[in-house]
Amino acid sequence: MLLYPLIRPLAFALDAERAHRLTIQALKLMRQHRPPDFPESLKTTVAGLEFPNPVGLAAGFDKDSEVPEQMLTLGFGFVEVGTVTPKPQEGNPKPRLFRLAKDRAVINRMGFNNQGQPAAYARLMEDMHLPGIIGVNIGTNKDSADRIADYVTGVKAMARVAKYLTINISSPNTPGLRQLQDEGSLRALLSAVQEAREPNGPPIFLKVAPDLGEGEPDQIVRVAIKHGIDAIIVANTTVSRPLLKSKYRDEAGGLSGAPLKQLAVKALRGFRSASGGELPLIGVGGITTADDAWERIRAGASLVQLYTAMVYEGPGIAARIARGLARRLDKEGMASIAEAVGTG
Repeated sequence: MLLYPLIRPLAFALDAERAHRLTIQALKLMRQHRPPDFPESLKTTVAGLEFPNPVGLAAGFDKDSEVPEQMLTLGFGFVEVGTVTPKPQEGNPKPRLFRLAKDRAVINRMGFNNQGQPAAYARLMEDMHLPGIIGVNIGTNKDSADRIADYVTGVKAMARVAKYLTINISSPNTPGLRQLQDEGSLRALLSAVQEAREPNGPPIFLKVAPDLGEGEPDQIVRVAIKHGIDAIIVANTTVSRPLLKSKYRDEAGGLSGAPLKQLAVKALRGFRSASGGELPLIGVGGITTADDAWERIRAGASLVQLYTAMVYEGPGIAARIARGLARRLDKEGMASIAEAVGTG
């Protein structure tokens, strides 16, 4: 981890997707050891799950559940693998992943490329012994004739190997997917998911986009609570384009990283206001430092996730942010993360 500033120029000399694949391969070779110890104050319980620290790895990094153990070892409090779809699919044509180094951002139009749920299931069965929290993000195949049926399939197929499941209806790279956030479509989807989940199955989270209109957080929260959703992840990448400086700024796809921060914070505050604290929230988007994570927690997030920041800061970022949060709790005289949630 200390070597990352030396390694990064070599990685950045490669195509972004190739560099990512090489990173996954290198992590597979990493010597296993137990995750670092964190202060008791960082432990927090969400949806009945106890997280050793609130800093998680967002979906998209480990699409096929190849290195969840390694990421837990690096200090992430939880790891979300996927997005995985019922059938394998190639995703969108390459190139489809772009670093915007001047903006500390990424644009992707991957299109749920993955090896399919059966392959992920087989790998996760081998990780059942791990004490850490591994969630599974599920999606729909691009050519699916019945997208709601795809989510039902995912819930049934992956429940046994997931500590929690995330219903991802927020990617901008599968045409029409975000329309499932509309109230009528969302009601039909979550009703089907509620019927498909097992009584003692894992909690189910819902991942939403930051590009929502007036009143949409209220609609989504209302439907989510009615159908037993356990938490909402706010938010995925944005199709909007704030002022960007990098040469890939006009590429199509979802924008993540530092430029997403303000929009993600605004969306989180909207969902906190809509839910009144009744539904746990997970903050994502533009989180790079402990201060960023603290802002998200005070805005109403019980947990946070990151991915793009790791591209620029290296794999040690999770442990650094977690320890920074512990220091902040001490400074504020708070005994736990839960005490800070929503105080902003």
